[in-house]
Amino acid sequence: MVILKREFSFDAAHYLPDYHGKCERLHGHTYKAAIFVEGPPDEEGMVMDFVELKGLVEEMILSKLDHSCLNDVIKRPSAEYIALWIWGEMESHINAGKRRLKYVQVWESPGSSVIIDENDFENFRGILEVVS
Repeated sequence: MVILKREFSFDAAHYLPDYHGKCERLHGHTYKAAIFVEGPPDEEGMVMDFVELKGLVEEMILSKLDHSCLNDVIKRPSAEYIALWIWGEMESHINAGKRRLKYVQVWESPGSSVIIDENDFENFRGILEVVS
C-alpha cells in the first residue's frame, strides 16, 4: 500500500470554553492540516488524484472553516476535535474501493499538532459536539 498526503491551511478564530488560560478567550490561528490516504495505485498509477482531493478539501473543509469562528461549527474546537471533525467530513468521500482515509493531522502552531486515525475517530466521535 502507498500513503499519499495533501496539506492545506486555513485561518480561523476560536476560544476554548472549558479551558482555563489565555486560550479561553477569542483568538486566531493559521491552522495547517493534512489528509493521508492509503491504497494501491490504480491503473493510472495514483492512490487518489491530488486534484480530486484538493477539490474535496475545498468543498468539505475550507468552505466551512476558513475565516470562520470555529465555535460556530465545533462546540469545543481544540486541535483534537478539529481533526475528528475533519475525519467525519472526509471519510465517506475518500473511502472507495481499496482506498481509505488513513490519518488526519492538524497543526495549531508550527510545532504543535495532533494526528488521528480511524480507531481514534471510532473511539471519540461520540464526544464530538457539532453546532447545528
